[in-house]
Amino acid sequence: MNLLRAAGLVSALTLLSRVTGLVREQVVTALFGATALTDAFQVAFRIPNMFRRLFAEGAFSQAFVPTLAAQRSTEGDEATRSLVDATATVLLLSLMLVCLLGIAGAPVLVWLMGGGLNPQAHSAAVDMTRWMFPYIACMSLVALSAGVLNTWRHFAVAAATPVLLNLSVIAAAWGLSTPMAQWGWPPIYSLAAGVMLGGVVQLAVQVPALRRIGMLPRVSLSLSGGLNAWRHPGVKRILALMAPALLGVGVAQVSLMINTHIATTVAEGAATWVSLADRLMEFPIALAGVALGVVLTPLLAAAKTDERGNEFSSLLDWGLRLVWLLGVPCAVALLVFALPLVSVLYQYGKFTPTDALQTAHAVQGYGVGLIGLLAIKILAPGYFARHDTRTPVKVAVVVLVFTQVMNLIWVPVFGAAGLALSIGLGALLNAGWLAWGLRRSGVYQPGAGWLGFAVKSLLAAALMGMFLWGLASELNWLTLHKGWRVALMGASMVGAMLIYFGSLWGLRIPLRQLVRRA
Repeated sequence: MNLLRAAGLVSALTLLSRVTGLVREQVVTALFGATALTDAFQVAFRIPNMFRRLFAEGAFSQAFVPTLAAQRSTEGDEATRSLVDATATVLLLSLMLVCLLGIAGAPVLVWLMGGGLNPQAHSAAVDMTRWMFPYIACMSLVALSAGVLNTWRHFAVAAATPVLLNLSVIAAAWGLSTPMAQWGWPPIYSLAAGVMLGGVVQLAVQVPALRRIGMLPRVSLSLSGGLNAWRHPGVKRILALMAPALLGVGVAQVSLMINTHIATTVAEGAATWVSLADRLMEFPIALAGVALGVVLTPLLAAAKTDERGNEFSSLLDWGLRLVWLLGVPCAVALLVFALPLVSVLYQYGKFTPTDALQTAHAVQGYGVGLIGLLAIKILAPGYFARHDTRTPVKVAVVVLVFTQVMNLIWVPVFGAAGLALSIGLGALLNAGWLAWGLRRSGVYQPGAGWLGFAVKSLLAAALMGMFLWGLASELNWLTLHKGWRVALMGASMVGAMLIYFGSLWGLRIPLRQLVRRA
């Protein structure tokens, strides 16, 4: 199995999801702008997303995937099928309860997340939160399906499903916003309807893929079935691993909640500016961090289970080298070329030049910590594969405190951009600490040639950055005709890629060795 090919497939599909996500944000900003009501949607959507990260990509996946990979490696497919059935039963029963509590407690959740919203926006956020809360159940079951498919090394379906959410929201925004107004609902509610439609569609497409590998879960909602599922040894292992992981992910979500609350108090539209910057920052994370993390997690777990220590360390080293190779130029581009990127991507319709400028400042804040955000996606699986969920939790708690201290310093100075800067600095601390822990424990030994590789990559990125900085300084991107902006952006990206990879070739970076890593 060629790891780069597998990562490339996940990366391409994840890129497609990010592109459609970007189109989704473009549609939202063009139709609704950056206003109190768009802030209300951002707050409402972040609430189910927060719980989704607790029950789906976060604590659950961190505990489920390594346990599933170890079970299949040691006991075979039949025992693994029993674990999948039991886990799906417990997960669904738990989510039904969470959804009911979330719908009832929506006003409190909105106040915690968006206390700075005006009364109209607060009421809209409560309504949309209630509409979207069942999305958590859909996405948590999608995460279970993705864990199974990735363990069987079927990466495509799980990586492609986020595209369906974006397409559903786009379709609902265009098709339902006018009818919503005619029915007496704020048009922004069309976005909440699109989110729920997307969740259902994403779950539906998992069924054929799971059936093909014989792993479609058999869920029991009876009392006896639920009790038997709770008693399953594999479920108990997952729950034991989830407990500290849940705390770790919960710490991250508390930080998100605080930051969103602060954003709603900075200015109307500030939550939207930060969210749009986050969307742009997700592109490099999707291309490098997420794709590599998805591929590496089950392989690291299998290497650890089979006690192949050298392979474990080699996999981590390969992932970190690719993160550095791809992340450094992306970070430079976000720092020096933020305004052109934002103006080309978002400055349409009701999205004003002032909104573009504020969003660009937030993008630069994220750019400071991009390498950290990427590296965490590689380093954290190194702990989870060893069933160590406690260390990342301890790190996350310290980083939460550090981030909020940074908010006290930077938000009064930079406003919404200060929130992004604090997150970026916190990510650097998080990644550095995780790397130091793996190195100290002896499970990760950096390969030869790291210093020369890092310096040469930085030099190539600096040359590329000088080119982009010149283009950003010489042209007034905010006032250019949108057709010229798009054409110049395309030319700029091609030029930047040629300069960076041409410089790598000239500096004799061994790209072929990375490509052929198997």
